[in-house]
Amino acid sequence: MTTEHLLWIGGAERTGNGELIPVENPATGEIIAHCHSASQEDVVSAVELAHATYKSGIWSRAPRRAIREMNAQVPSLVKWFRYYAALLRTEERSVLPTVGKLHNFLDRRPLGVVVQIAPFNHPLLIAVKKLAPALAAGNSVLLKPSELTPITSLMLGKIMKEAGLPDGVLSVLPGYGATTGKALVEHPLVKKVDVTGGTTAGRAIGEIVGRNLAKYTAELGGKAPLVVFKDADLDAAVNGIAFGAFIASGQTCVAATRIIVHESIYDKVLQRLTTRANSIERRMGSPKNPECMMGPLISERQLKNVAELVDEASLYHELILQAGGNRLEGHSELDDTNFSKGYYFPPTILAKSNATDRSMLSTRIWREEAFGPVVVVVGFRTEEEAIELANDSEFGLGAAIWTRDLAQAFRVSEQIDAGIVWVNTHHRNDPSSPWGGAKSSSGVGSENGIDAYHAYTTTKSTIINYASAEEMAAEDWFKEGAGNVRYG
Repeated sequence: MTTEHLLWIGGAERTGNGELIPVENPATGEIIAHCHSASQEDVVSAVELAHATYKSGIWSRAPRRAIREMNAQVPSLVKWFRYYAALLRTEERSVLPTVGKLHNFLDRRPLGVVVQIAPFNHPLLIAVKKLAPALAAGNSVLLKPSELTPITSLMLGKIMKEAGLPDGVLSVLPGYGATTGKALVEHPLVKKVDVTGGTTAGRAIGEIVGRNLAKYTAELGGKAPLVVFKDADLDAAVNGIAFGAFIASGQTCVAATRIIVHESIYDKVLQRLTTRANSIERRMGSPKNPECMMGPLISERQLKNVAELVDEASLYHELILQAGGNRLEGHSELDDTNFSKGYYFPPTILAKSNATDRSMLSTRIWREEAFGPVVVVVGFRTEEEAIELANDSEFGLGAAIWTRDLAQAFRVSEQIDAGIVWVNTHHRNDPSSPWGGAKSSSGVGSENGIDAYHAYTTTKSTIINYASAEEMAAEDWFKEGAGNVRYG
């Protein structure tokens, strides 16, 4: 018997009036739960409640230190709450050098009602990354999780209430994008929308948000290059490639998918990476097994998309499958999991026998975000060529460089068009470090850091005239007779 999850609105569970959402276990294909979704009427009610809560000041005008009290309730993600709590304690307010006997200071005020749309991958982490700065700023938040992974966000809503967050400050509204999502982002009381998702969806949402002249942050697609120079530590680099490419079954926006290797070490890297991919495949199994190295993709639709991209590259562009390439069938060597019931796709490596063959650059797998455990390996001769290959994408979210040459690391990282560049590592994520794209297909704005907090606020300038009564009288614009007057 499956469990049923209700909406979380105003600090309480409520029945949704939208379509019931089946929640699937991608390892087995079984429906493990059903989740209520928010209808347009539910959205309107939730937005109005959030707006009323914001206007009441119970959170928007409360002492901002209260967010620290949530730390113990979210132990695995506590560093985001700690960071923004510390930011509130240490942030300085500017006093401006306005001319005259005027004291001009700036303050940051919350926006009001904000909408956050989280994806299926890392659903709790990404929700917390968005929630922490929004709540720190004093906003009321409406969180829409992916319809594929709504349960953890609903649980988070309850945890926040237990931690002392006032009712109405956070509501969680599962639902489909075309109904719940659309109703949320087009509501005129919503002052900001923050979304993580695909580029196509991000552009469609941005068009709606723009009509309301609301603020917008979007973390969208990626096709991260990973460049391995000839002096790199090969074992460390291969470990870095495997981690960057295959963690979370490749379902991350900064997954290392385009592996660019110096031609002198191309064969060695390819051989070692293939060995690593085969080792991971042998240890695939049930996600509940702590020895399982990689789990399934999120859905059958996602699996079909990955398989289609791989087939197109191998069948029509003659890329050689060094590892993987087909949906897993049969049973796991690790724990006898029946792969045919789930959406398992192994670590897959596509390459050419000739390191400098460029025919792969015309493939869809080189250009499109697969969101699966698939890499394309290509060689290069010169540093300039490596940079050109790295930048050969409409996306510009993450990138990585592997080299022992410090000067080269600085030089190349400066020229790669990406919002995040890692050197001799990959997928490092800290609350203080901005996370956003350098090209429009990867989004606008950024998560993390001071910028994310500022994006959830509006600047308020207050100017106090402390001149004497006599000095103020001299400023009478409409006084009788001629004389000097001020303007501005």
